[in-house]
Amino acid sequence: MINKLSIMRNSIAQSATKHWLMQRITAVILIPLTFKLIVFLDLCTNAPYQQTVDWLKSPLNTLCVEVWLIAAFYHAALGLQVVAEDYVGNQELQAMIIKVINLSFLFLTVVALFFIFRIF
Repeated sequence: MINKLSIMRNSIAQSATKHWLMQRITAVILIPLTFKLIVFLDLCTNAPYQQTVDWLKSPLNTLCVEVWLIAAFYHAALGLQVVAEDYVGNQELQAMIIKVINLSFLFLTVVALFFIFRIF
């Protein structure tokens, strides 16, 4: 007979596995996109403003920057959530910190994407 404790352990294990997998997926996504972003930032250092905006207006470049922002912020939120889970002992405080982390990164993502879309 399955009891509540075994169901809870199973759901926690599935959640931890999903969390671990999402961290790895976002890390792999970030590798090529970070190289593209570094090339862009290197080109931006000496380029005039209009040339930088024109580069960002290219659909492929815009998509790369948007995906990088989403993946980077999500990856950072996942990492900080692990830190909160590992080092905060009080369960209520831990839950509040995780909510603040998630809402903060959601807000940062929305603001960053808003300003990228505003270029168009």
